[in-house]
Amino acid sequence: MNGSVPPATADGHAPSPLDNPDGGAEALIGIEEVQKSLNRSRASVYRYTNTDPRNLNPPFNPRKLNPEYRSDQKEPLLFHPHEVARFARDILRIKEVTVEVLNSPSTATQQLLGSILEELRAIRRHLDATGASPADLDAHRQQHDRARPAA
Repeated sequence: MNGSVPPATADGHAPSPLDNPDGGAEALIGIEEVQKSLNRSRASVYRYTNTDPRNLNPPFNPRKLNPEYRSDQKEPLLFHPHEVARFARDILRIKEVTVEVLNSPSTATQQLLGSILEELRAIRRHLDATGASPADLDAHRQQHDRARPAA
């Protein structure tokens, strides 16, 4: 950990302890990053974590490090940087808290999703340029369905 937590905001809430130089959306971090941020062993990070073998997503526990929602027991534990900083500041009493999130390399899935998103944006631009309304598209679809022979 490095840096320090800036003073509270005007509404009295603690500011974000996350330094994100890109200013983009915050990424979730894994056990290794939490371990490095807290300067603790992997075993102690697991001891701090709010997990329960009988409940995949236990309720929030302010005395524990709460992972993000998981849909399967086999999914890795991921943490929001704000939660890691809250835990470090409030529970471990670490006065200077900064969690740095580095962008992970792009995966094939992320590249595919990016391509799909770009294609959807191109379709939206085309529809906006033609001025087509949803009713026009529905009428076109019905006309196409009537012209298409049944299988």
